[in-house]
Amino acid sequence: MTAVLTAGVVGLLVSIFGTRAAIWGLVRRGFGQPIRDELSTSHQVKRGTPTMGGAVIIVAALAGYAMAHLVRGTEPTASAMLVLGLTAGLGLVGFLDDYIKIFKQRSLGLRSRAKMAGQVVVALAFALLAIRFEDDGGLTPASQAVSFLRDTPVVLPAALFVVWALLIISGTSNAVNLTDGLDGLATGASVMVFGAYTLIGIWQFNQNCRTAPGPACYDVRDPLDLAVVAAALAGACIGFLWWNAHPARIIMGDTGALALGGAMAGLAITTRTELLLVVLGGLFAIITVSVVLQVGYFKLTGGRRLFRMTPLHHHFELLGWSEVTIVIRFWIIAGGCVAVGLSIFYAQWVASG
Repeated sequence: MTAVLTAGVVGLLVSIFGTRAAIWGLVRRGFGQPIRDELSTSHQVKRGTPTMGGAVIIVAALAGYAMAHLVRGTEPTASAMLVLGLTAGLGLVGFLDDYIKIFKQRSLGLRSRAKMAGQVVVALAFALLAIRFEDDGGLTPASQAVSFLRDTPVVLPAALFVVWALLIISGTSNAVNLTDGLDGLATGASVMVFGAYTLIGIWQFNQNCRTAPGPACYDVRDPLDLAVVAAALAGACIGFLWWNAHPARIIMGDTGALALGGAMAGLAITTRTELLLVVLGGLFAIITVSVVLQVGYFKLTGGRRLFRMTPLHHHFELLGWSEVTIVIRFWIIAGGCVAVGLSIFYAQWVASG
């Protein structure tokens, strides 16, 4: 477990010091965040806050993972490299989006079609590669079976699995992006989800079918290395949160939001917990559903609104809640969702044993 601890600590240290350096560099170059005009006056004061801070999270996570393997003298695994590649690839799409926002000084960056196309290309590469790279036991990083707490009997043809993976990846990355609207909200919630996947990876390693065969064992290819990835991401997010907490000195932007969402989706697919991600990331799911309901209700009623504004956190802002209050209460919801998800995961193992 030394590798897990090393990844988390190095990810945190690189992030906390790297973010400070990034703030200095981005301010000098005038890389500030444009703000939507319809947002409250409390948001307008954030205009010009350095953005693209998610790049530091990505670099810190990669550094944490690399150092963990240097310390142990082990080779990276296919599962971990695919998740990190997915994270960096979606981060690049987000970076292009952020850069256009800054360069053209508008709150919308890449056009929706171009942004979606970038996400699809990265997710497609991940999905196709994830069902390759068999290890000695014939396990691939991903399974074509739909999974909840482990693989279910529902096995998809390769083409349908790719579509399923695309839905998970695009849905999760966009959900985190929607949540990234208040200082520290998405970052803090992401820490909890990555912490959960660290525990899941460790548990699956200790109860792996190769080392502890039995009715409750897990057929996951590289569970410990996936825990290392999750720990590196959690540490990187904690370091970034030091500067991103209210009042934020830097914003992760789409660079970070798309990358973190992709990382969650990649971990869910490679740990065989795809549907469990809906519970673990319950806050992201709730906020996404609020947007879907708002749009649907608006169209059905000819212009009436279900919420004052979406995503959901902006609704509570317009009700008069302070930003800090909203963030803390939403963190409580996020923590509750993670606790429920881990409880379901553990209860199923107990019942299976």
